[in-house]
Amino acid sequence: MERTDHPGDIEHHIMRDLGFSVGPVGDEMHGSARIVPEMWVPATRSLRMGILAAWVDMVAGHLAIDLFTPHVPVTLDLDVHLHVQATAPEEVRMVGRTQKAGRSVAVLSVDIFADGSAIGFAHSTFMAAPNPSLTMPTIVRDEGLLEPHPARLTMPFAERAGCRSRATGVVEIPMRPDGLNAAGTLNGGLLALAVEEAALSAGTGRPLTSMGMRFVSPVRVGPAVATAEVEDGLGSVVVCDEGRNGRLAVIATTRDG
Repeated sequence: MERTDHPGDIEHHIMRDLGFSVGPVGDEMHGSARIVPEMWVPATRSLRMGILAAWVDMVAGHLAIDLFTPHVPVTLDLDVHLHVQATAPEEVRMVGRTQKAGRSVAVLSVDIFADGSAIGFAHSTFMAAPNPSLTMPTIVRDEGLLEPHPARLTMPFAERAGCRSRATGVVEIPMRPDGLNAAGTLNGGLLALAVEEAALSAGTGRPLTSMGMRFVSPVRVGPAVATAEVEDGLGSVVVCDEGRNGRLAVIATTRDG
């Protein structure tokens, strides 16, 4: 198990530091956040794809909570695609909708806007956790992210998450109490960050325009180790749970712009 002590406030979740608020509007789920420079891709003014993926997961996840209550929703796959880079935006807004919902699987879509203009879209598939003993904690549903709150990032997002480079195209993110989800495993948004960081390291460092993730198994022990290979802007990334004998956690593809 990774060390859990770190200089930040361990009671304040990393995802809340991004200042994203989510709430229902009719049958839709809306989310928004003010953007700060600590959210940009290093050496650019473009918003991180990993952050956009994390926010998509939140919007779609809140829809899935209502669909699968009292069971915990689990992300099966998630993809995000941009036709315009979010370059130094003041605000990002998302609108999530349920495309199809069954008893155990739901397909959701999210439209992405920056300063009022459409910049991309996303899709995700969720299922109800197969373990019936897992239920959503009351605090997640009652407090969650339903109230607006400012970003608290005082350092770059990757640094806040404890992301560390091991080699070109290889990064790790530790397991910490402020980075877990309701099931006690590593938050999907941090897995997206690991994918992005590995792809940036293996490629040219240009901001990503597309990311697709397939969640194979949760990261229960950590650290999560992402390894990327990038050729002509197209990346293939795998994330493993090193503490579980390198068990495969995520298979992802990326495209830089």
